[in-house]
Amino acid sequence: MRRVEHIMGFPISLVIEDGEHGSPSAEAAEPAFDWLREVDARFSPFRADSEVSRLDRGELAPHEISPELAEVLDLCEEYRVATGGAFDVRLPGRGLDPCAMVKGWAVQRAAELLTERGAKRLCLNAGGDVAATGGPWRVGVRHPERADRLCTVLSITDGAVATSARYERGDHILDGRTGRPATGLLSLTVVAPSLTEADATATAAFAMGAEGIEWAASREGCEVFAVDGEQRVFRTPGLPVAA
Repeated sequence: MRRVEHIMGFPISLVIEDGEHGSPSAEAAEPAFDWLREVDARFSPFRADSEVSRLDRGELAPHEISPELAEVLDLCEEYRVATGGAFDVRLPGRGLDPCAMVKGWAVQRAAELLTERGAKRLCLNAGGDVAATGGPWRVGVRHPERADRLCTVLSITDGAVATSARYERGDHILDGRTGRPATGLLSLTVVAPSLTEADATATAAFAMGAEGIEWAASREGCEVFAVDGEQRVFRTPGLPVAA
């Protein structure tokens, strides 16, 4: 079963291949996509009526927010502290913007909803970041300067892959310590047990610049592939490169 929808500003594609047991019907995927649409409505800083926007304007007190938003903000604070402020969703002069955390967190939960409903082998791709189960799945890592080339291909059985780079959205990742666009890296890919961790770690490490490679590699359960500003390639020994 294959399905693609445009949610949260990027395409989200789902493939379920359950072999001899058959694949679930399209309706089986509806709760996962409903969840992603709900997250977009509630947590987008670009929607004036979202929970995030209302909190940012002071219309909601911290104790009045939903448990889900509280969880996201707690994760944001954890990464802010861990990076010495490089990852920060509350930059001076800007409104509250937890998108760097929300994407991976929401898509990971969508993948879990699918497995809870019986999907055994699935790949959920959200704008190039992938949550997969029942593999192996082959996941390509795009060359940061050549759209028609891959740097490497990874083999993922149960886990997630996320990449932060400039090639799609320009200098959109800011270093919270300076408020300026992050420099030092062309791209950084993280493989982790969940997309929540893979996506947040990739974004946080990219915001840190070149020092982010070692920081990401030190995170428990994370493997890293990175290309720095001088086109040097770094990868951790446990990176699951496909044969």
